[in-house]
Amino acid sequence: MDKELRDQIRDILQHEVLLATGCTEPGAVALCVAKACETLGREPENVVLRLSKNVFKNAMGVGIPGTGMIGLPIAVAMAVTHGDSRRGLEVLTLPEGQVEDAKHWLANHAGGIDIGVKETTDKLYIECCCKADGHTATAVIAMRHNNFVYLQRDGEVLLNHKQGLVGNAEERDAAATVPQLTARMVYDYATTAPLEELEFLKDTVLYNTAASECGLEGMGLHTGQILMEQARGDMVHTVVARTVAASDARMDGCTKPVYSNSGSGNQGIACTLPPYYYGKLKGCSDEHILRALTMSHLMSIYIKRGIGRLSALCGIVNATMGVSAALTYLEGGGFEHTGYAMKNMINTLAGMVCDGAKPSCALKMSVGLYSAFVCAELAVHGRVVDCTDGLSESDIDCSIRNLGRLGKEGMDQTDDMILDIMTHKRN
Repeated sequence: MDKELRDQIRDILQHEVLLATGCTEPGAVALCVAKACETLGREPENVVLRLSKNVFKNAMGVGIPGTGMIGLPIAVAMAVTHGDSRRGLEVLTLPEGQVEDAKHWLANHAGGIDIGVKETTDKLYIECCCKADGHTATAVIAMRHNNFVYLQRDGEVLLNHKQGLVGNAEERDAAATVPQLTARMVYDYATTAPLEELEFLKDTVLYNTAASECGLEGMGLHTGQILMEQARGDMVHTVVARTVAASDARMDGCTKPVYSNSGSGNQGIACTLPPYYYGKLKGCSDEHILRALTMSHLMSIYIKRGIGRLSALCGIVNATMGVSAALTYLEGGGFEHTGYAMKNMINTLAGMVCDGAKPSCALKMSVGLYSAFVCAELAVHGRVVDCTDGLSESDIDCSIRNLGRLGKEGMDQTDDMILDIMTHKRN
């Protein structure tokens, strides 16, 4: 693989593996509010948010870092009182005193926040309009969680990249990125790139293991803590427990940032911790672990691009498919075996839906990770689902495209149904 192509692939990794605090959707909403407030130039009297149904769904029931509260109103208050758009997806990382300021502001301004669903075919769309003293400012994020496409103040357009977005945002985003990845390209890059080009991924371990340690103290559903107590030294259970503990922490409002993948902290956690912990427990070399980590992240990015950044298909599906490839590599499997593992995963997890970000996401992560271990074990023994089974084809890239079609095109009505159920509960 020549250096130009390696540099392009490394750019994709650095573009998609980012540090973020709290669940990504509330973080992105807070980022948009912060930018709108900065554009307005004063504290708003009213904040109007219109969100795509996928963003709305993922922001309803998740913990907001350091607040002990869930949902978007407190995230809006944090952005209004102490938001700084220069901090990107870490905009919700605030010291305790500033969090208290936000709570006080919310107590006095809750009636000035209007949050609703935007009728748009874009899966990732956040629009914030702030008003004060007769002035208005609007900011819009689309395609990616930190990507501003529109800014306006008092009718003056300051930024406009919205043309052509409707209905084609994800396709335009993917088309703008070269090269178009394949499973073979991902495998070759992960296994042959000079190690110094991969060193930056070590930071994902540093941050995501810190979140795991926090979760093991008991957060969210205590999934990781309980599984760890029952692991009794078993390697697989230990890896799963330590990984889902980070999800427990993140979904419950832990203030520790984690490295995300494709805009999702849980996907970043899932792609990072299993190759690292499993490699360490098996006594693999640091190089072997770093290459497995690269494969996990990059394979997940490749699969996710076919599904779309936000979908009714749970992101744990693509993330743990990447993990299955990395585990297979750590077990000594070659390219063909990693394809076997991912095909096995497609025929195991293809129906897992996303019903919003919440503490129980740790349970879905555990299901995906246990499946990854099973599918990788079968793969290294040369066992793979038949090409006539379900979504699988003889070619791994064709199989991945089939999964992408299911997630992007086949589950739109599922998305509508999930949102309707979530917003009409009789609690």
